[in-house]
Amino acid sequence: MRPNKPAVAMATAVLLTLAACGGGSGSGEEDSSAPQDVAEGGAAGSGKDPDAEGPVEVPEDATDGGTLNVDTIQSPTTFDPTRTYFVDGYGVLGMVTRSLTQYAYIDGEMVLVPDLATDLGRPNEDNTEWTFTIKEGIKYEDGSEVEPEDVAYAVKRSFAIEELPEGPTFNLTYFLDGDKYKGPFQDKGEYRGVEVDGQDVTIKMRRPFAEMDYYAALPAFTAIPEDKDDPETYGDHPLATGPYKFGDYKPGTSLSLVRNDQWDPDTDPGRIQALDGWEFRFGQDQAKVENVIVNDTGTAQTTLSYDSVTPSTYRLLQEEGGERLVEGTSPCTYMWYLDQTQIEEKEVRQAIGWAYPYRNAWRAAGLIEGVTRSGGTTILPPGTDGRKEYEALPGQDGTVTDPEKSKALLKEAGYAPGEYEIKFYFQTDVSTSVAAKEEIVKGLEAGGFKATPIASTSDTIRTDESNYDAPINIRSSGWCNDWPAGGQAFSAQWDGDLVGVEGMPNLSNLSEPDIQKEYDRILTLPPEEAIPAWGGLDEMIQTEYYAAVITGYDGVAMIHGSKVGGMENNNVIGLPTFAIMYVAE
Repeated sequence: MRPNKPAVAMATAVLLTLAACGGGSGSGEEDSSAPQDVAEGGAAGSGKDPDAEGPVEVPEDATDGGTLNVDTIQSPTTFDPTRTYFVDGYGVLGMVTRSLTQYAYIDGEMVLVPDLATDLGRPNEDNTEWTFTIKEGIKYEDGSEVEPEDVAYAVKRSFAIEELPEGPTFNLTYFLDGDKYKGPFQDKGEYRGVEVDGQDVTIKMRRPFAEMDYYAALPAFTAIPEDKDDPETYGDHPLATGPYKFGDYKPGTSLSLVRNDQWDPDTDPGRIQALDGWEFRFGQDQAKVENVIVNDTGTAQTTLSYDSVTPSTYRLLQEEGGERLVEGTSPCTYMWYLDQTQIEEKEVRQAIGWAYPYRNAWRAAGLIEGVTRSGGTTILPPGTDGRKEYEALPGQDGTVTDPEKSKALLKEAGYAPGEYEIKFYFQTDVSTSVAAKEEIVKGLEAGGFKATPIASTSDTIRTDESNYDAPINIRSSGWCNDWPAGGQAFSAQWDGDLVGVEGMPNLSNLSEPDIQKEYDRILTLPPEEAIPAWGGLDEMIQTEYYAAVITGYDGVAMIHGSKVGGMENNNVIGLPTFAIMYVAE
C-alpha cells in the first residue's frame, strides 16, 4: 500500500501494512526512545483469529460520547473504497466501511479477524477459489441490509482502474480474467470470477493465491450496492457499515464522522463506538498542530495527530515522560523511484544513489534518525517474511552520501558536471518539504547533477505523482506492505505489466524481460519456496537495474492530548488504532 505522501515532502511518515513486530504505546512504562528492532521479530499482522467475535469491550475509563479531533498536514485525495490505497485513507475509512476481513488490536498485537465475513475465507485445495460467507443482519447506514451481491459488485468494481484509478491491482494478477475484465462500467456482462450462492461469495483465481484472506482486509473488499453507486461521487459519502458515517466532508480540508445507529457491535470483533464523532482537519500547519497539542488545554486535550512529531517536540515530550507519545514501527520503505524510460543509464541511476543527501534530507524534513526514519538498502522493509539483506551499491548502507562517486559515475556515463537534469516534485505549502527540497538540490548539485524541483501542493501531490505524463523523471513515494509476505510488494508495484496502467502503480516504469521472467516464475512456486524467492527478486531489481533509491525505513512517534484514550500504534499501517479510541474520563 502507498504511504501517506512522498518521502521528500514529509515531516512525518505513516504508511501501510505489515513488517514489524511490536508497536509502542503512550503508556510510558517502557523505554520507547526508538522503534523496536523489527528484524528480530515476526511480521506485524501475521497473527490470525478466524473465530473472533463481537462485541469488543469498551474500556472502563471511556466516557459515553464526546468527540476526538484529528489535525494533520496530510490531505487524503479520496475515500472511495475501491480507490483508497494510501494508508491514511485506509485508516479513516476503516471506521466507516467494513471489509471481508479486518485487523483488530488484541492483547497488544494487530491480528487478522473476520469482518463482513463469518471467518477468514475458505480456500479450495490449490488456492484457486476462496469462499467467504457474509454475515446476516449487517446493515448500511440507511437501514437496508448488506447483501452478498453487494460484495460481489465491489469485487467487480475493483477492476475499473480507468474510472477508479490508484487502487490496489492484485486482482489483475491473481483473479480469473484479471488480464481481460475491465469492470462493470465497461464490461456490462457478468464477471465469471465471482459467484454468489446464498450468503456465500466465491472468488475464482487464474493462479493460486494463498494470501487472499489478507487482501480481503483492504477497503476495496467492502459491500457497495450497485443501484447506489456513482463512481464519480461515491467517495464523497460511502455508505457506512461501520460504527461511524460521514457527516460533513470538504475534500482536502475537513471530514466529520458521526455515529452510525445501524451498526451492530455484536457482529464486529474489531471496533467500538464510544464517541459521538470525529473531526478531521487536513492540510494543517505542523508547528501549530504540535504547539496546540503540547499545551494540552481545552479541546487540545481531545486532539491528536497521526503525523510523527518534529525532533524538538519529541525531545520535549520525552523529558516529560513520554506519556502522550505513541511510538512504534511501521512496515514502510520510502523510495525515490527512478523512471527507467527516462533515466536509461544504470550509471546515472547509481550516481543518484550516491548523491542523495540522506541524513540532511531527513533532518530538514523534521524526521528523527532511529525513531521516525532509518537507513536501508532493500525494497522490502525489515520484518518482511523472505527479506534478504544486501547492498546494491557496495558501501552504501542507506545513510552514505558520496558526491565524488556520483560524479565519477556520471563521467563514466558520458555526462559533464551539471549536464544531467533531475526533476522531482515538492510541496510548496509544506515548510518541511521546502526545506528537504533545498537539501536534496544541494546534494544533487554537489554530485554533478542539475537539479530542477517542480512545485506541487499537499492536496495535489498524490495525483501529480501518479500522472504518467508528469514533467519529472523521479517519483518520491514509498511502499508499505499490504500483508506479511514479500510477494504483495512486487505484484503491486514492480510487475512490468503495470507500466502505463492508470494511476501508475509501477512508479519506476520498470519493465525488463529477465525481471518479468523471474517474477512470473515465483508466482508459480508454492508459498514456502516463494517467500525467499521474493527477497532474491528484490536484490535482482536493485543490483541489476538500481530502479530506486531507498531513502529510508519508517517509524512513528505520534502525539495526543491527555484525554485521548485507546490510542496505540496500529503497526499494520503505522497509524493510530482508530477503531478502539475514545475520550477518556
